[in-house]
Amino acid sequence: MEGGGSMKQEILSVGIDIGTSTTQLVFSKITLENTASNFSIPRISIVDKKVVYKSDIYFTPLISQQEIDGAGVKKIIEGEYKRAGVKPSDVETGAIIITGETARKENAKKVLNELSGLAGDFVVATAGPSLESIIAGKGAGTNLISKEKNCIAVNMDIGGGTTNLVTFKNGEVIDTGCLDIGGRLIKIDKTTRKITYIASKIKELADKTGINISVGEAAQSGDIEAIVKEMVSLLEESLGIKQQTDMYKRVITNKGLKLNYNIDCVTFSGGVANYIYDDDYEGDIYEYGDIGILLGRCIKNSMITKKFDIERSQETIRATVIGAGSHTTDISGSTITYTKNIFPVKNVPVVKVSQGDDPIDYDHISRTLKEKLHWFSLGDELQQVAIAIYGMKDPSFKEVQQIASAIINGASDILQEQYPMIVIVENDMAKVLGQTMYKMLDYKKDVICIDNIKVEEGDYIDIGKPLMNGRVVPVVIKTLAFSS
Repeated sequence: MEGGGSMKQEILSVGIDIGTSTTQLVFSKITLENTASNFSIPRISIVDKKVVYKSDIYFTPLISQQEIDGAGVKKIIEGEYKRAGVKPSDVETGAIIITGETARKENAKKVLNELSGLAGDFVVATAGPSLESIIAGKGAGTNLISKEKNCIAVNMDIGGGTTNLVTFKNGEVIDTGCLDIGGRLIKIDKTTRKITYIASKIKELADKTGINISVGEAAQSGDIEAIVKEMVSLLEESLGIKQQTDMYKRVITNKGLKLNYNIDCVTFSGGVANYIYDDDYEGDIYEYGDIGILLGRCIKNSMITKKFDIERSQETIRATVIGAGSHTTDISGSTITYTKNIFPVKNVPVVKVSQGDDPIDYDHISRTLKEKLHWFSLGDELQQVAIAIYGMKDPSFKEVQQIASAIINGASDILQEQYPMIVIVENDMAKVLGQTMYKMLDYKKDVICIDNIKVEEGDYIDIGKPLMNGRVVPVVIKTLAFSS
């Protein structure tokens, strides 16, 4: 093992958030350092993250209510790279995230393809309510609040189209949820005061509760306040303050919070959050041509702020973009094997294999792997996958050989394809496991084996170019790249 003193490396990360109402970008510096002592295995950690540039906040350009203007978004991002003095080749990691309602727009994938060249070699494009909730919660600092106060904290990220919920317990994510409640689900023309847009679920809510609002009519303040109050009532249901109604089930985007725990405190992020925390706004309530300001005020006076401790988040409107720029990258362990530098590898689905209880059931590993690999067949060919196992702490050489052969037996079908063998181990054993597999495969198949990374079934991973003299690789774990 090589010793060696402290080594630092700074990498530039970008976060690009294309949301229902706004598009923005941040650049962050992430500092990596070998934090191990001179005599032990190198341990590369992220020791510092700081935001070095924040773009202006732009309204997301749309061609119609259904379609994002890809060229318009690209122009914004290119302009901001120029203003920041950053070239795409300077950026080593990060994420483009299409969030909220925008992720459901017909051309979300097209927009990502247009932007992929801008994002250096290694930017992931992801959206999906669960991942978005987690990223916003980390950008808001709710994970840190839950850790410092040793409590259960929920962040409500209230954007233009959706409210993303994430629960942290002592710094760890334990639950996520998302609702179709947001500040731009009703749009109002600032000058004529006429309603120009009502999202279908909000129209349904109005009809159900006997509130009279329609597109083309003047916005009557009493009616608008009444519908906003109904929307906030659904948010109260989402936190378990009120009995959950059928309408609550209708506005769930993908899932609600499980609520099998007691919430201690709540934080807010997203554009609406500023109007929950600060009530000194004296301007036009339809300043942004929507109900965002009213929604914020109504939440401020709701049961949510009376029932729970309210903590101030570190970021409000920028929480998701800051989370995307600095909280999406993990660093692999430093005992990794790769027999050929074929990085970056992008969008590889994860197949997670449990290994039975102690003692490890090697046949079970092979059987499950064989079965699960066929979930990923496209026609008659298998697509590339990353095989994830828990591994073991301090295995004997015999145990390493048994795990290696169990994986190789289970993956026999995929070994026929041209892909390298990618294995992710949670425990610190990738170097020896990777080398053992490479030898068992007669050195004919490239092997990438990385450790200290925890993934779940259904995740996708990107593995970036090796850093710190090839000792570690940045890994981005993506949950549900596109969910309907």
